[in-house]
Amino acid sequence: MLAIDVHTHMLSNAWLDLMREHGAPRYRVQASKDAPEGIFLDGAPFMTPQPGHFDYDLRIKKMDEARVDLAIISLTCPNVFWGGAEISEKAARTVNDEMADGQTAHPDRIRWFASIPWEYPDRAVAELTRACNKGAVGVMVLANIAGKSLTDPHFAPVWAEIDRRALPVLVHPTAPAGTPDMDMRGFNLIASIGFMFDTSLAISRMIFDGFIDRYPNLKLIAAHAGATLPYLVGRLDVCFDNMNAAREKISTRPSEYLRRIYYDSVTYRQEALELCVNVGGSDNLLYGSDYPHNIGDMKGCLARVDALPADQRDKARGGNAERIFNL
Repeated sequence: MLAIDVHTHMLSNAWLDLMREHGAPRYRVQASKDAPEGIFLDGAPFMTPQPGHFDYDLRIKKMDEARVDLAIISLTCPNVFWGGAEISEKAARTVNDEMADGQTAHPDRIRWFASIPWEYPDRAVAELTRACNKGAVGVMVLANIAGKSLTDPHFAPVWAEIDRRALPVLVHPTAPAGTPDMDMRGFNLIASIGFMFDTSLAISRMIFDGFIDRYPNLKLIAAHAGATLPYLVGRLDVCFDNMNAAREKISTRPSEYLRRIYYDSVTYRQEALELCVNVGGSDNLLYGSDYPHNIGDMKGCLARVDALPADQRDKARGGNAERIFNL
């Protein structure tokens, strides 16, 4: 069974240059404790570009070493949600064009998720159309869009078009709204804790809001093995069972919705991956590596997938991805 990596990132020098020029006041590119250049959000270390983010040949070399057959690449946070309408659209077009070029250069090894200027729905739908015409097989979104919830009515036209196309959507974390108030500037707490909180909150809100019922064709992928959701599934259900507010828009327990979304395998303990399979189901697990972030683990994440029982292993390695991406 092919190994298909659905959570792996590429950046663009042109994208980074746009951030240097237009990211302020919230985003700045400056030296960090981990690298000569890091991206900071509100003064906190946020994301550290690595050489592999910019080098497709290096990516293919690392994929060969790890025995990964196909990568479905995506931009990472903060995506293109900064700089205003013109810059956001320009950043999205730049990244999408470079990823399309990457697929052209490596047609057997690269596919890609589109980035779109979500804050500006008309522009976002237009760029989604353009990106799909250039070969995008899915869409990336952050778990909050410049502080707005993904269920905000402002984004409804974009979701409607994605649902019409029945595209996979990688829901990837960013810094949670209100990060400065949560004292996350030290210890890289945005990466270790904040990202997990951001994804868990976004997907939980989608469940309780009835969002998953409104857009039945979406294929939502909850990054990092669902963050904390597999661990919290019992609490979500017991709150649904006992609190009227939790049942305002849905009549089915959250645990059932968690079997209607997908999960990548970016987690670092075998028991965590096994819990994810138990909660989400073996048909919903997808191999992911988070390469080339400094905590990415192409070989380790694949080894943990390969340690699953054979039927689960083959689905997660690539069978499920082949199905949902129509590969």
